[in-house]
Amino acid sequence: MTEIKRKGSRSTKDIPVDILDKLNKGEIETANLVEWLAIDQKLLLKNVLQQANRSKYLEPIITNIEALKKQTVNTINETIGTSLFRLAKLENDSELFTIISAHKSDLVRCWATYTIGKNAELSISEMLDQIQPFAADNHFGVREICWLAVRPSIAKNLNESLTILSEWTKHSDQNIRRFASEATRPRGVWCEHLEILKHNPELGLIILEPLKSDNAKYVQDSIGNWLNDASKSDPDFVIEICKKWKEISPTKQTTYIVKKALRTIEK
Repeated sequence: MTEIKRKGSRSTKDIPVDILDKLNKGEIETANLVEWLAIDQKLLLKNVLQQANRSKYLEPIITNIEALKKQTVNTINETIGTSLFRLAKLENDSELFTIISAHKSDLVRCWATYTIGKNAELSISEMLDQIQPFAADNHFGVREICWLAVRPSIAKNLNESLTILSEWTKHSDQNIRRFASEATRPRGVWCEHLEILKHNPELGLIILEPLKSDNAKYVQDSIGNWLNDASKSDPDFVIEICKKWKEISPTKQTTYIVKKALRTIEK
């Protein structure tokens, strides 16, 4: 999948009509968060299902969306992905995952991540193995949704997940290294907290230590945010780790991470 080159509009009202039309037809990726939020996912779903000759899935999925207490981009995203997984399983439709996981639309690929995250038949090892290509996706939206899709399973299988993801910290792809950190943040964004890591953040060192001087700012930001999360419930741990890292790893990368990690403590 090619990198996004359009800058995108700065507000929803400024999105050109033809661009919004293409976005809702799934013909192009979103260029920024404004476009991502502007897409009518129900219309996109209708268009994608028509294109895939699966319009029979539309009505039950729309019913599930309408039943949501709160309709947001993320709740609709999850509901569509979950519904597609269940319907495909019911219909023995193995081709559907192939269609949506390789779709031009980033939001459609986001739906695909939930067909992995909601599959209770997968072990955590199988689930993480299947989600890794999405962790490496060129689009920011897919990378964010994919860890959200599997985080509940990570929480239920924390020790095994940390062991598996510690191997991801060695990956050549910065997006995959970042996933290892972002998916295990004690507090995280738009998700339930990992109570065990909030109160026992040392368990996360298997992920953090290998990345304490990572060259990618994308990874550095995630490590800094991980530790900042931990600082809100165990500040002494974060202070001690940052002190240690400054001594054993006096690099500009580590310095940046430490500054970001201590921002709440030093307020």
